Amino acid sequence: MSKIAFIFPGQGSQKVGMGAELVANDEACKAFYDRADEALNFKLSNYMLEGPQEELTLTYHAQPALLTTGVMIASKLMKAGITPDYTAGHSLGEYGSFVIAESLSFEDAVKIVHKRGLYMNEAVPAGQGAMAAILGMEEEPLKEVCAEITQGGDLVQLANLNCPGQIVISGTKAGVEKASQLAKERGAKRAIPLDVSGPFHCELMKPAAVQLEKEIEQVAISQPKIPVISNVQAEILEDVESIKKEMVEQVYSPVQWERDVRKMLELGVTTFIECGPGKVLSGLVRKIDRSAKTYCVYDEATFEEVVKELKG
Repeated sequence: MSKIAFIFPGQGSQKVGMGAELVANDEACKAFYDRADEALNFKLSNYMLEGPQEELTLTYHAQPALLTTGVMIASKLMKAGITPDYTAGHSLGEYGSFVIAESLSFEDAVKIVHKRGLYMNEAVPAGQGAMAAILGMEEEPLKEVCAEITQGGDLVQLANLNCPGQIVISGTKAGVEKASQLAKERGAKRAIPLDVSGPFHCELMKPAAVQLEKEIEQVAISQPKIPVISNVQAEILEDVESIKKEMVEQVYSPVQWERDVRKMLELGVTTFIECGPGKVLSGLVRKIDRSAKTYCVYDEATFEEVVKELKG
């Protein structure tokens, strides 16, 4: 029997108007936006529904915004009788998995990812860090490039292993620039600087992880009721301690997205439903396995399409 995975996107997928149609037409959906506002004690929903985009894109707004929209959509699907066998999220998206797996309450998750964004923002002053997508280069040669540049005094590391031929690097501004140039000299097709607010998923984020660990110790975390696939290890997170460890290490460790998807495929997943704005993760899944069935749910039409196809 084919299995279903819910997958949750990370930063970069946010856009003004996210979830607007669902919120306008469904009181249960609107309740998630209201609960997020109440948990944070400010009107996050205004940034989500009205913008401006610059405010929504700030990491401490984007993170709770994407979490709220993703969990709202996943909850609506589950209410309609579509339940995932597994779940995974890309970076921040992993918190959406923790909520639908009932490891973390929605309110606690919203507060944690808001703090996560604040701590990540504080860890490296604006303009000192950078990230870039390297296209057309394998993991090991790119790792060697990063090691050479880091040994020269400018830290740069692999950050997101997204799919074959697409790896994101992260580090100091100089490190990312030098590694991008050296990667192209050694055969990479392209190096694309990313418009991000910090060098995520590298060792420069360790101060943020230290701060976040204190927050995590203050919240109730439960055994997951749906298996969550780890970003750090690409294995199932089976207990409370492994989830706590994941939340901390994930801040400064590479996101093993390709391995996550391959793990779910091994476990029998044939259908991936992306819960949230955009189609980034669905595109990556198809690059990893063209036979995988993917859906993106972000409005009434895409919701109805999935329900009709999967429930008949």
